[in-house]
Amino acid sequence: MPKLEQTQSTLLISKPVEEIKEGKPKVIRKKYRNPQHMHPAANAIISVLLGILAFTCIFPFIYVIIISFTSEESIVRNGFQLIPKEWSLDAYHYLWGMKESFFRSYGVTIFITIIGTIISVFMITFYAYAISRPQFKYRRFFTFLAFFTMLFSGGLVPTYIVVTQFLHLKNSVWALILPLAMNAFYIIIMRTFFLKSVSESILESARIDGASEWRIFFQIIFPLSLPGIATIALFSTLGYWNDWFTALLYIDNPNLVPLQALLMKIEANLEFMRKNMDVAIMQTSLFDTIPQESAKMAMVVIATLPIAVSYPFFQKYFISGLTIGGVKE
Repeated sequence: MPKLEQTQSTLLISKPVEEIKEGKPKVIRKKYRNPQHMHPAANAIISVLLGILAFTCIFPFIYVIIISFTSEESIVRNGFQLIPKEWSLDAYHYLWGMKESFFRSYGVTIFITIIGTIISVFMITFYAYAISRPQFKYRRFFTFLAFFTMLFSGGLVPTYIVVTQFLHLKNSVWALILPLAMNAFYIIIMRTFFLKSVSESILESARIDGASEWRIFFQIIFPLSLPGIATIALFSTLGYWNDWFTALLYIDNPNLVPLQALLMKIEANLEFMRKNMDVAIMQTSLFDTIPQESAKMAMVVIATLPIAVSYPFFQKYFISGLTIGGVKE
């Protein structure tokens, strides 16, 4: 066959044309593979790897719970063990002896977490919604103002002077709420969410129908922004629940000490007793009855368990909020 005819025949074979066979046209269809379809073996391997990764994430907390139920004598003799030789509730009995302080601190922490999260969410969403709308004349200035605070802060001393001397919030529950109410990073996240997820045409239609900005925000923007708002609410909740440094600066009243600050004081007292008491006193039964290591782990469990229990209720919105700014088809 000449070279030209071979080239033409090769081109005809490579093209998806109709093949004439026995006088009937047969269409050769190209098979497309679904990119979301995964081979069962690969699916099993990935599932096992993700299971191992999930277990490594949850294992430290499980280990902390086990140590909190381990007797102090077993920890001293055998160290930390995954399956302790002797179980005990001494750590929780020791903390239960301070139940009045714990319940009071729990109440303070729950109050500042709920009220602080509500205030923080509304302040952040109002600010982010304003700078995300093109109708707002000074949106660039306020966007830069929020971004600037992410790079440079006023410092600890000026902040302390403002809170104590100008706002007079020392030994007040608002000293635990207002300093953490605004966060520039959360503002940028919500601004991106409003720009990507809320169409301007919907808002224009609402304005044409005579809706005010307040009605637009609470009846249109707020329902459409639940994933982003839930993400910000979860971040704010974690920030308020785990905060202890603010109480260290502004709170001297023992009735206003939150849970994390109380646990820090208890741990500091245990460490002080361990390092500074005489050897003779340390050998007495009074000091031996204090479960030092297991009590520390019990405090971690008490401080972490409420957030770990409440997280599944935010999980659906939290996962949706993590895709803010992602490519959508």
